[in-house]
Amino acid sequence: MILQMGWRNIWRNKRRTAVILVAVIIGVWAMIFMGALMRGIADQMVKNSIATLTGHIQLQDAAFRNDPVIEHFLKAPDKLAPVLGRLPADARWTQRIRVNAVAANARHSDGVVLAGIDPGREAKISFIGDAVYQGRYLGEDDLNGIIVGRALLEKFETRLGHKLVLMSQGADGEIASRAFRIVGVFRAELQSTEKQFVFVTLPAAQQMLKTGDEVSEIAILLGNYRDAAAVANSIRAGITDQTVTVYTWQQLLPLVSSIMKMYDGFILVWFIVVFIAMGFGLVNTILMAVFERVREFGLLRSLGMKPRLVVAEVLAESFFLLAIGTLVGNLLGLASVWLLSGSGIDLSAFAQGMEFAGMSRIIIPVVYVRDVVSADLTVFLLGLLISLYPAVKAARFTPVEAMAHT
Repeated sequence: MILQMGWRNIWRNKRRTAVILVAVIIGVWAMIFMGALMRGIADQMVKNSIATLTGHIQLQDAAFRNDPVIEHFLKAPDKLAPVLGRLPADARWTQRIRVNAVAANARHSDGVVLAGIDPGREAKISFIGDAVYQGRYLGEDDLNGIIVGRALLEKFETRLGHKLVLMSQGADGEIASRAFRIVGVFRAELQSTEKQFVFVTLPAAQQMLKTGDEVSEIAILLGNYRDAAAVANSIRAGITDQTVTVYTWQQLLPLVSSIMKMYDGFILVWFIVVFIAMGFGLVNTILMAVFERVREFGLLRSLGMKPRLVVAEVLAESFFLLAIGTLVGNLLGLASVWLLSGSGIDLSAFAQGMEFAGMSRIIIPVVYVRDVVSADLTVFLLGLLISLYPAVKAARFTPVEAMAHT
């Protein structure tokens, strides 16, 4: 009976009901949509960072991270093959050399990161496999080719087919230099990546630096970045060489990990702010409806309805309003995210500012189930809680007060 009365009462004043529903719908939509945008920004930062020669897990010499020099390369990396063979079926791995170098031509010189890669394996792990838009990708036996970024190409005022000289410290402690011919140009999400990295084949880098079969790191890409900690622990258990250290992407990218945790806090604060704005409107509207129906509540009390049933009746009205508003708000929020899931939000006009913050130029919203559940519970449970005040107010009306009310 209480539920039936509550359902009928909310439709007695359609205008008031519409006002409350609009407030709840907008509140829920804002929670879900803005939360999805924040998650999308964080996810893009993680994906860009992982794709830029990080991977989900890296194996390095214990001293390499603090002092990335050739002396701290992985010795005899082939000994790690048994451990790598036990990775999950969807995992991919590659060996690479990564050292600081100087790139120069007849006009310019600048510091870069020389990346010696296995072209076939690297294409399945990092961004470079799909990033070449001019020229060609490196071949397996390409000892003289080099791929550079578009921004570096423009900065050096050069083009495809021209030579670029790389210089770095070799394994013998002497300056090692070698001329490479530009065979490809890549594009990246961040212009700084285009200026920072140059790519040659792993054998070419090993010959230039005289490192033999040593590599600076082994990078692993998993099917899901959330599995990194579990897989890393499994790898550590299978490694007996104490000079080899296993890092997860969270350890390699502490700033990105901190930003993701910060976004969790931002989303919670956003939910609270939206609910407070929506809650004031909800309480005021329900309270106004209660005072307009003083004589009705007095009549119910005179007919024997107990105060707790009056409270239940007002809460039933709030329940239906919140349920309808939450449902429609969810549908609108998910629809908004779906409409932007393909093209995303293009912020190319603010590319420099976005790049400074380490963000992608295209933001694609991402919905987390826990965010939707949190938004719904916040609106629903707290909405019922704040509805208690007008409900208790209605229950306190006595028949005598109701008869005297005009």
